[in-house]
Amino acid sequence: MTVISANSARLNIGRQETLRRQFPGWVSVWLWGVAILVIAMVVVGGTTRLTGSGLSITEWRPVTGALPPLSEADWLAEFARYQASPQYHLLNAGMSLADFKSIFWWEWGHRQLGRFIGLVYVAGFAIGLLRRTFPLGVALRLGGMGLLLGFQGLIGWVMVASGLKAGMTAVEPVDLAAHLLFASLFLVTVVAMATRLGRAASAGRVDDRSVPILPRLIVLMVLVQLVLGALVAGSHAGLIYNSWPDMDGRFVPPLPELFASSPWWANLFENVTLIQLDHRLGAYVLVGLALWNAIAWPRRGSGRASLAPLAWLVALLALAQMGLGIFTLLFAVPLHAALGHQLLAMFVLVAAVRLAVLTRLSGEEAVSTAASPLAAHVATR
Repeated sequence: MTVISANSARLNIGRQETLRRQFPGWVSVWLWGVAILVIAMVVVGGTTRLTGSGLSITEWRPVTGALPPLSEADWLAEFARYQASPQYHLLNAGMSLADFKSIFWWEWGHRQLGRFIGLVYVAGFAIGLLRRTFPLGVALRLGGMGLLLGFQGLIGWVMVASGLKAGMTAVEPVDLAAHLLFASLFLVTVVAMATRLGRAASAGRVDDRSVPILPRLIVLMVLVQLVLGALVAGSHAGLIYNSWPDMDGRFVPPLPELFASSPWWANLFENVTLIQLDHRLGAYVLVGLALWNAIAWPRRGSGRASLAPLAWLVALLALAQMGLGIFTLLFAVPLHAALGHQLLAMFVLVAAVRLAVLTRLSGEEAVSTAASPLAAHVATR
């Protein structure tokens, strides 16, 4: 057993050095650049939604849609297509061409940024494959992430199409939530990969029982909150119950009001009272988990002690996010506050993912470090 442990330690150390040699600096810059672009995409998407611009382009043209209208005739044709949409007839009847252009550019910019992210990701992935930078396991993961990014674009069009149905003036809240969820999942994978490759931890396995579950639970809770927040935004639930900590004098509305629709589960996606209450409760749970995690973080005698500042950063960001959410609610969702709330949510997610990944990597390194003295002892015998 001693010889096996020593060989395992040598193998882990060798794998660390191999990983460090395998990934040049541009890989980390590429992945973090994609992450920054995704965060920018979320903010631009939020602005597009809040300005009512998301349905201004009524066709999905992945290639030719990259070009905006270039002549007066092109603008009139694009405007005519929008004038045939339900949103125009129900909300914007009589809109001028100049006003249409102002909402058109937001949606066009949103789609262009999505195309640019795809090009940046594919370019980096292709360069890595041509240079044989990525081992098979990493290449397969990056390929899967690329498919996730493409699927996210498809969901974006499904979302827009839901708002073009008869009688609709905005996209379906569930589709909006799905769009944000998959964007967030892609961001999670990018940040996790960038963190892992940048740290170049050992490729060996670690006993999952040695890895604290709280950091991973916090990531899951942030994703849940993002979905709930999208439902609040899509259903305009932030425009009611603009008081805190109560909801117009009640801390919890009565059950008949929370579950007024049938079947009961439909209330989770359609009942604005329950949607806002769920988002409030989710914020309390997230902040509680983040603070508990930071307070209980090991200070001594652990390879994870150096991550204590990051654990506290996650907790403080979650607390600030809840505070900004309360401000946004009290003032009936002002544009800049709503965008700040969405942006800060992305920072919470990035910090939480890094903490979860680094916590696991520190556990792997601790396994290797614990075995290294034994390897040295055996080598001297």
